[in-house]
Amino acid sequence: MNCWEILGIEPTGDRDQIRQAYERQLKFASDDEARRLDEAYREATGTEPVVSTRSEPERGPEPMPERELDASEAQVVREVVIQVKALMNDHARQQDAGIWKAILCEPPADQLPLRRELARQLEPQIRPMAENGSFPVPVARFLGEWFDWFSVRETLQEPDPRTYPESDMTDVAADEMDTEQQPQMVNFWPAVIGWVIGLAILTALFGGMGG
Repeated sequence: MNCWEILGIEPTGDRDQIRQAYERQLKFASDDEARRLDEAYREATGTEPVVSTRSEPERGPEPMPERELDASEAQVVREVVIQVKALMNDHARQQDAGIWKAILCEPPADQLPLRRELARQLEPQIRPMAENGSFPVPVARFLGEWFDWFSVRETLQEPDPRTYPESDMTDVAADEMDTEQQPQMVNFWPAVIGWVIGLAILTALFGGMGG
């Protein structure tokens, strides 16, 4: 392919047209294609390409690539996963946030690359349980924060009473009043019955003495 085919235009001596074609192709070019475009631009104009700042797309900082774990780190992850699976078979121990912290926060398992890999392997089983209330709140909160599971943290957010509709708050207050008054009504009747029985006994006694 000659330089004009690479640039996608007919041969021309118009530098502005060549530059516009170069910049248009460069927006969607891979690294290899960009190098070919640079060569085509130099061949067409005899000068180095100068990319217009107006057409240069704004780019944020490149994210840090996730590195692969080495053999020792992978072994640590396997051992932690085994401990977590054993913990999941013990219902009493899995309710203790301190045990979860002792397993997951032990160095080097607390390092970010290992935490990410543990989160990936444990998520299918652990995350749904943390979301649906299978764990106590302290355990679910720790898991949500440790593994950065936003859905778990969102589930644990307590509703603000200030956001309740006024009618709902009235119903709640009425229910609380009924709950408080109910024991008083329950305790009232035994007292009345005892008073009636006592009165009958006294009447019988005084009646016998009078006879």
